[in-house]
Order: sequence, then structure tokens, then C-alpha cells
Amino acid sequence: MSTVINFGKLQGTTGVLAEQELRAALAVCAGLANKEIARVVGCAPGTVKKSIERVFHKLGITSRSAIPTELFCRGIARHLVVLICAILTGHAAISDDQMLRVRRGDGERRVELRMTARRVEGYAIA
Repeated sequence: MSTVINFGKLQGTTGVLAEQELRAALAVCAGLANKEIARVVGCAPGTVKKSIERVFHKLGITSRSAIPTELFCRGIARHLVVLICAILTGHAAISDDQMLRVRRGDGERRVELRMTARRVEGYAIA
């Protein structure tokens, strides 16, 4: 028998995970730290830590960042698609594409500007 657990705007069904483990996993998906989860759920931070370790073991993952993906892929949690899309969209809106930026030191940049200026001057003379 599976039970529906709500945590904020996230919703999940028990099956693979127990209620306490699912509640902790959904809280991790919401971005809460162990102490914050303990305060919201009403238990000790050590209990939350053990619950998250059991989630890792049951889902076969090793990091907190893999929990949302694994819950969604297994169909345990719903509304994560909206959350993940919001995070990716927010990151794209805030980011100035750090990954695509060419990282050069000041010396290389100056040389490149000089060479570009010489090319432009060469075209202007010819």
C-alpha cells in the first residue's frame, strides 16, 4: 500500500521509501539542510542524517544532488519537473554563460587586441 506524502509543493508516494525517508528526500529536493529538515519534521538532525543515508542505500546513489533525479526517474515524486525546470531557467536567466567564456590572462588579451587592430589597419590601407 502506498501513501501520498506532501512536503511544501512537492508530492511523493511511498513504496520503495518509508514515510520518514520520503519526507527527508522531498525536503532535500526542496533544498533544505539537515538541521532545517529536522526542525520542520520535528526530529533530531541525526535522525534526518540516518534517513538520508537509508535513501542513498535504497536508491543506489551517493550524493544529495542525485536525489531529485532518482525520485523523478523512478516515479516516486511528482512536481519535480516543474522544480527542476524552474531551477534551470533561473540559472540560465541569471548566468552570463560562464562555461562559454574564453578565459585568458591580461597579456594574451592585449596581444589579441593589437593583432586585431593591425588586421583592421591592414584592410583600411589596402
